[in-house]
Order: sequence, then structure tokens, then C-alpha cells
Amino acid sequence: MGRGKLRIYLGAAPGVGKTYAMLSEGHRRIERGTDCVVAFVEHHGRPRTEVMLHGLEQVPRRNLEHRGATFTEMDVDAVLARKPTVALVDELAHTNVPGSRNSKRWQDVVELLAAGIDVVSTVNIQHLESLGDVVESITGVRQKETVPDEVVRRADQIELVDMSPQALRRRMAHGNIYTSDKVDAALSNYFRPGNLTALRELALLWTADRVDEYLQQYRGEHNIRSTWQARERIVVGLTGGPEGRTLIRRATRLAEKGAGGEVLAVYIARSDGLTAASPKELAVQRTLVEDLGGTFHHVIGDDVPSALLEFARGVNATQIVLGSSRRRAWQYVFGPGVGQTVARESGPDLDVHIVTHSEVAKGRGLPVARGARLGRSRILGGWLVGVGGPAALALLLTHVDADLGLANDMLLFLALTVAAAMLGGFLPALASAAVGSFLLNWFFTPPVHRLTIADPKNIVAITVFLGVAMAVASVVDLAARRTHQAARLRAESEVLSYLAGSVLRGETSLDALLERVRETFSMESVTLLERADEIEPWTPAASVGPHPAARPEDADVDMPVGDHLALALTGRVLPAEDRRVLGAFAAQAAVVLDRQRLVGEAEEARKLAEGNKIRTSLLAAVSHDLRTPLASIKASVTSLRSDDVEWSEEDRAELLEGIEAGADRLDHLVGNLLDMSRLQTGTVTPLIRAVDLDEVVPMALGGVPDGSAELDIPETLPMVEVDKGLLERAVANIVENAVKYSPDGRPVSVAASTLGERVELRVVDRGPGVPDESKDGIFEPFQRFGDAPRGAGVGLGLAVARGFVEAMGGTLAAEDTPGGGLTMVLTLRTVRGAPPEPAAELPAQAVS
Repeated sequence: MGRGKLRIYLGAAPGVGKTYAMLSEGHRRIERGTDCVVAFVEHHGRPRTEVMLHGLEQVPRRNLEHRGATFTEMDVDAVLARKPTVALVDELAHTNVPGSRNSKRWQDVVELLAAGIDVVSTVNIQHLESLGDVVESITGVRQKETVPDEVVRRADQIELVDMSPQALRRRMAHGNIYTSDKVDAALSNYFRPGNLTALRELALLWTADRVDEYLQQYRGEHNIRSTWQARERIVVGLTGGPEGRTLIRRATRLAEKGAGGEVLAVYIARSDGLTAASPKELAVQRTLVEDLGGTFHHVIGDDVPSALLEFARGVNATQIVLGSSRRRAWQYVFGPGVGQTVARESGPDLDVHIVTHSEVAKGRGLPVARGARLGRSRILGGWLVGVGGPAALALLLTHVDADLGLANDMLLFLALTVAAAMLGGFLPALASAAVGSFLLNWFFTPPVHRLTIADPKNIVAITVFLGVAMAVASVVDLAARRTHQAARLRAESEVLSYLAGSVLRGETSLDALLERVRETFSMESVTLLERADEIEPWTPAASVGPHPAARPEDADVDMPVGDHLALALTGRVLPAEDRRVLGAFAAQAAVVLDRQRLVGEAEEARKLAEGNKIRTSLLAAVSHDLRTPLASIKASVTSLRSDDVEWSEEDRAELLEGIEAGADRLDHLVGNLLDMSRLQTGTVTPLIRAVDLDEVVPMALGGVPDGSAELDIPETLPMVEVDKGLLERAVANIVENAVKYSPDGRPVSVAASTLGERVELRVVDRGPGVPDESKDGIFEPFQRFGDAPRGAGVGLGLAVARGFVEAMGGTLAAEDTPGGGLTMVLTLRTVRGAPPEPAAELPAQAVS
């Protein structure tokens, strides 16, 4: 009896149609004559899903008692006894009621598969165990029911049931997923467009990765080395030269011509770690390819063409992009080059593009030789060991009564030569070999104390010693130089990588950059000097460390940046090879200085523009909106003071009521103007403390007519950290705006709920709504969308509300109301340290 096969329908969220698809698959299998039964399906009262159960045999469920209530679960024993060919099992991540055969439903499915029964099941992407933290950060709801990723990965077939967020929300609004009393809560919480879009992307990416795994597994099992062009994967071969940027951009354009194209830039480094490539240029190319949506890879290989082809076939690439060779014509005598070799050996499955560029045939150049820079003390030590060491050793051996033999004497002198090479480099070692050869000839080869050698064997021995000593000295010296070179290149790469990263991160702290220069080069102080022209004196733009240099001439090291900037360092004199990295720092310092000044100028210009805009709008408001209630008040007062008219008590009351309404309107307008002024000048200082929403929100509704707003603030909500007065003013402005636009007979809904560590207050109206492109504009000062039906005000209410909310650390945003209208979402922080409230009933159903 073989193991059964598992087929899973994967969805991004409840309601996309997983269960419907599973039941449809059951009907298809029955039509083909397959013995298929429903082991467990939960239709959640959805009519279309319930209809699909007709015509399918259902295995009776098992009833379980738990805490005084009766629950039904899948009866695994009954399914095993029935032993169908295919069993339909819904909700793979479901947690069984205590007392069940297994604690999790996926464990029940594993038993059915082990019994040889094929299983068709369903699961949502948020139930995968590895995605729990990601889903919680998106939705604010922690999934308690999860299934191990490996269980889903081992499925024989995974089919994604996809639906756009807009279509799913329409299905929700039509009542096809939840009952009507839960639709609004679902749409405003778990089923928000942002949540659904993020969950959909997770599902698509996870499924794409599984498809790629299946493809790689199949190719490996069948030993397929050729490329399958399922999608365009373009490998760019980089040399570290300046042409790499052209190749990356060209490959990106090729990838954009096909859907789902990928760009993989690869640099092949030799296994000894030594290269003539510019670390700075490689860092720039890495940044470029990542900015364009590709990936950068660093591969080790001595045979560059073979390593490049091996990498391309390993990632199932379809194209390789290489640059035309930079070698000169005479250099082709050493071989055909990487491009021609790759094109010849790529085979029919890989297209090779040779791209021309501005560096063609200009020569590859030679690596810049760098000295070992061993230091004066080490060089002196090397000469001392190389010259004085053999003399001391000869003196010791001639005064010790021990005949070690010529071979052992040579080994001792050879050890001194190696020590001289390690300390002082090649020249002290060469001197040590020469001195050692002379002393061996003079003291230890007969006839002694003469420069002649009687035995020819000793001539060979002395010659071999000299050759071995020189060879060993050369190798040791080369290894020391290469080690120092590699360490220096690594250090320079780290420095340049820091500079490139600071550019990408948008860091603008000039002092931090200068401090980095001081630490990197072990300087006492670093100063960025500037001057307006050649005549003006130098002035410090920024400096770190004590005793900064006032002029470039006063510094130990100065690095000019253009004509009017210079980086001045005091502390020690830098070697010439360090100036290249210092030049990169200086250029970055100039960029940071310009950026800081541009940001400051832009901020000043923005403030001036806002000030002009507010002044213009304020004049318009004073000339119209403020004069209107003043005119009404003056007309009423003039009428009351008229002696030629006898006013009845009703008329007098009506005129006084008009005066009071005009005064209230003026008070409201002036209050908003003052609040906006406080926000613009930055003088709003909230007094944050723990507050209950049910204490503040009802007070904010005092300015709207009775019956125009419905309040739903649960008493179980956690306390929020706000300024009570500012929150009341903000909510009042939001509700008054909603009431203004809501049609008669359709009260505004004001409801609050928890979402993770936040509390959301939603003000929902059924008015005309606002287009997406205008949603941000309604929060600008003196802006009114359309014509207010009972149009009063100067367009400051929402601007003041958002300013107050953001001053308290919250957010205020506008969303569409399902079915028409606008929803204002006010998000506030809960009190720190307070335990989050349990999720509402909806998310618990939404994850089932």
C-alpha cells in the first residue's frame, strides 16, 4: 500500500474561493469514476459553497463535549474505515477540540495519507508557521492556528486560488463571505485593501518559490544541464572595469522586454584573492544592479569562462551579457579572451550578447604595485638578521666543538635567510644568502679560510644553498607583500562600501563623516574648509577633534575638493597610496555639505511658500467666511434696535437665535484659525497621558445635531496615550465635517476597535465620497472638496484635526466607505505596557 497524494488549494485570505475550488475538484473526480468523499468541509453559511456539497457523500462527523458545549470534528476512524480513494478535508491549519484523536487537523491528514488515501485540502497563506511574524506586522492579528511549512511543502500539488483585493472586498460587501452585521467591521479591519494586497503578494511569492523548487528538483532528478527558458534570467559578467555599468543597464533593458525577467550580475574572482579590479567600481556596480532590481553575486574561480558558464547554468539563465574585450590587438596572442570562449562553449541553450562600450581596445591595464610598507624598524631588523645573523652563527659554530656537518650548517644559515625575508623583505634576504654562502665557503668547506673549494660536491652544495635561499626569500617576500596587499584592499573596500552605503541611506551628518575620516586615518583633527573665491580667507564648514587647521597650508595633509573646498587633516603625514581613499571621503564630504544646504534652503522656501499661501487664504477667509456671520449678526442687531418696528416675542427670539448662531460660527472659525496658526508656528505642546476614549469622544459630539451621529465605543478598549483636549478638538472637527457631507437621514457612524497595539477610531459617512487622487488634498489648510451642502467654514477643520493627531503621535487618513461615502481613520497608540485586548470575533473567523 503506497502513500496517498496531497493536493492543497492555497489562498491569500478567507473568501477567495478555496473551499469552492476543492468541492469543484471533488465533483470532477466523481464524474471520472473516482471514489471521493467529504471528510470535513465548513461552508460558514455561504450559500454557493453549501450548494456545492450536494451530490457529494459526507462522512459523519464526530461530536465532542468541551466546557459544556458540543463541537463537531472530522472522524478520522470513520474515514479510515470508509477508505475512499480521495478525501476532501477543509481548513488544514484547524486546531481540533481537546479530546480529538490529534491536536491538529494536519496531523489527521498525515494519518489519511499514510493509509493510502489521497487528500485534497485548503489553507490560507497566513497560517504558514514561518510567516506568522510577517502576517502579524501586516494585519495586527497573531494567527493562533498554524501549520508547519514542511507539511505544505511536501504536498504533491499546490494550486493558488487568487483574487484581487478589490474583487474580494466587493464579494465581502455583497454578503457572500460574512453576515451583514459583520461586513463593516471586516472591511475596516482585516479586509482592508493594504492588508489584502500584502497577503496576496505573500501568497504569490511563496507559490512562485515552490514552483522554482519543483523545477530545480525535476532538472536535478533527470540530470538536465541545458537551460529551460521558463522565464528570462540574464547573467551579466563583470570585470570590475568601468564598462560594467553599461552592461548592467543593457541587461536591465533586455529583462524588461519579457515578463518576470531577472538580472544577476556576477564577478568572478580568482581563488588566490588577488585582483586588479577596483573595489570602488565594484561597489558602485553592486549598488546600481540592486537599484535596478537585480542581484549581485561574487564567485571564486581560476578559469573565468568555465566559472561563468557554470554559474549561468546553475541558476537556469537564458542569456549572458558580456562586454567587448578591453585588450589591445597584440594581447590576443595569449588567447581568444573570455567573451569568445564563453560564446563558443555556451551551447544552443544560452544566448551570449557582446556589448560594445567606450573602453573597447583601450587596454586592461596592470595592477598598481604596492610596496609592503614594512616600516623602518622591521627593515632594520631584517638587515640585522640577514647580515649580522650569519656572522654570529659562523662565530658560534666555529667556537663550539661539535661537527654538525655541512648539510646541517646550510640549514641553519637558510633559516636565517627565511627570517630576514619575513622581517625585512627580499633585499635583506638576498644579502643574507650572499653572506651565508661566503661564510659557508670560508669556514666550513675545505680548504677552510680560503675562497676555493676542493671537493666538487661542496661546490654543488653551496650553489644549491644559494639558489634555494634566494628562491625561499623571494617566495616569502612575495607572500608577505600579497598578504599586506590583500589586507589593504579589504580595508579600502570596507571604507568605500561605507561611503556607498551612506549615500544609499541618505545620511547627511557631516560631523559623523568627518569623525569617520579621523578614525580611519588615526588623525588628531579633521576640518572641511571653504572659501567664496581665491581672495577670501578660508572658513571652517565643519570640524572634529582638537586644534583644527585654519588653512590647508597649516595641515599635515590637505585634500582639495574643487576650487573652494579642502579637507585638512592634522596629526601625521599620510603615505601617497592613502590619498585615493581620502579623496573619496573628501568628495563625499562636499556632497553632504551641499545636501545639507540644499535641504535647509528647500525648507526655508517651503515655509515661505506655506506662509504666503496661508496669508492669501486667510485674507480670502476674512473677506468672505468671516464677514458672512458678522453681516448676519449686524442685521439682527440693527433690526432689534429699530424703533419703528414692533417685534413680537417670537421674532425677537428668532433674531437673538440668529445672533447666537452667528457668534458660535465666528467662534468656531476663529478657533480653527488660531489652532492652524499654532500648528504652523510649532507651538502645539501636547500633554500626553492615559485616557479612555469613551470619556472623550461623547464630549466631542456636542457640536453636532442630535441623531446625526451614532456612537459605538466599547468599554473594554485599552486606554490610549493622548492629550485629552487636543483629541476632543480633533474628533469634533472630523465628526462635524462628516455630518456636513452626510445626506439627511443617514447618521454618521463613530466606532472604535483595537488593532494590535493600536486603537482605531473610524468616522463613517454615506456622503458623495472623495476620489483617491484628492484624499491627501482634503487635509491641506483652506481646502474644501466640492460644494459643502451646508457649506460653512474655511476648510481648516481636517487640517487642524490631522495636525493635532500627529502631534500626539497618531495618524489620520481617509478611506472609501464600502457602498459609497468617506471613512476617516484615526489611529492612536495604546498605553505602553498595557496588555493588548483580545482580537475581535471577526479575525478569529477570518483565519479559520
